[in-house]
Amino acid sequence: MGLSYAIVPLTERYNMIKDKTFKITYYSNKDGKHITRTGTHDDKSRFWTSKIGEALYTYFDLDQWGYRTAKKSWTVRY
Repeated sequence: MGLSYAIVPLTERYNMIKDKTFKITYYSNKDGKHITRTGTHDDKSRFWTSKIGEALYTYFDLDQWGYRTAKKSWTVRY
């Protein structure tokens, strides 16, 4: 049995506007609820896949002033 990888759609990758503020909403396992943060996409932001195949997005969180990673699914609004 092989590994399967979740692929983030290319349209979502290319719609990110560098250094423009956005709202991101995703489910937090730590808090057990959906959270909404203000963030920005910069040079250190990236879309990637975890070792177990989950889609991840790392962005700069302007509310907590640090990098955060959204896991599995998220919604971005400009």
